[in-house]
Amino acid sequence: MNTHKPLRLGMVGGGAGAMIGNVHRIASRIDGEYVLVAGALSSTPEKAQQSAAELGIAQDRAYDDYEKMAQQEAAREDGIDAVSICTPNFLHAPVAKAFLAQGIHVICDKPMTATLEEAQDLAETIKSSDALFFLTHNYSGYPQIRLAREMVARGDLGTIRLVQAEYAQDWLTEASDSKQAEWRGDPSKAGAGGAIGDIGTHAFQLARFVTGMIPEKLAADLTAFVPGRKLDDNANILLRYAEGAKGSIWCSQVAPGTENGLKLRVYGDKGGLEWAHEAPETLWFTPFGEPTRKLRRGGPGTPESVMAASRVPPGHPEGYLEGFANIYTEAAAAIRAHQAGETLPEPMLVPGLQDGLEGLYFIDACVRSNESDTAWVKVMP
Repeated sequence: MNTHKPLRLGMVGGGAGAMIGNVHRIASRIDGEYVLVAGALSSTPEKAQQSAAELGIAQDRAYDDYEKMAQQEAAREDGIDAVSICTPNFLHAPVAKAFLAQGIHVICDKPMTATLEEAQDLAETIKSSDALFFLTHNYSGYPQIRLAREMVARGDLGTIRLVQAEYAQDWLTEASDSKQAEWRGDPSKAGAGGAIGDIGTHAFQLARFVTGMIPEKLAADLTAFVPGRKLDDNANILLRYAEGAKGSIWCSQVAPGTENGLKLRVYGDKGGLEWAHEAPETLWFTPFGEPTRKLRRGGPGTPESVMAASRVPPGHPEGYLEGFANIYTEAAAAIRAHQAGETLPEPMLVPGLQDGLEGLYFIDACVRSNESDTAWVKVMP
């Protein structure tokens, strides 16, 4: 149980009606590590004040301008320790830079920025800032994903040969004028990637997190099936790894009957693993030539390092919000260590700058491959 005084948290974006803002707020509260005290929850003054009032934020700490919020909170003795960024992609970079400039730690929704150029520029700001930067690739917070990572690292699968990741949804199967659909389909707000930026980056990061490998080259086929849509709503991507492994990523938001179908399969010369987000407490492990084993969250043989990511005994379901909370709690541990002048916790499993850069290089490579006559392109420079 947390015995520290909660960190003071601010939020930019995520006001009334924003699903992801509510998810961030719940995740920040689960372990008692944060208290929300300030926010620029909307650029519309009336909505900003209304959203703040609904969340119990004092009127004098409800802002309609994130730059003003960064400056005024930094000047307060009781100013925020960290800010959570829950805006559309095109605002991630300017908001992060405003708070980093004031020495305020940043917890940012993914992808890190809308464009690769913005990511490279923000990376320089992060490196020169005294504040920390975290990225909420929340699926890496699941206990069974942490277990998969440990099993790959200790050689349970042997030499990795195949990496298969997918993330399928159906909510954009038809044209939609909802606010969430509108900005995701606008290149000026979402960036160069549609489905690949919104959910493909999750599949990419999850495969990277578990295997420790990043593809050397990829070949991408991006499609916008819905007429008039400017960004991809479906992508099929082949991967080649420097280590000799091969892989693929499929992401789609036009697959009727799917909800949040994030899946990962990893196969080596000694065995294979399979995990699905919609049944997150089970990891399937098959040693070659042996029966498949059902590894349950918190089950026998679970390492203590993985148990630390759980809160309740097996059989009491944990899922999306708790995995998200692990990212927030690990960020809090790093912030507290930083404030105390101590070495940051090891290992640092919470995603950050490197994950953010790799995600934007992935999007950029997919777009370049799709537009090129030569399908295979390098992922990282």
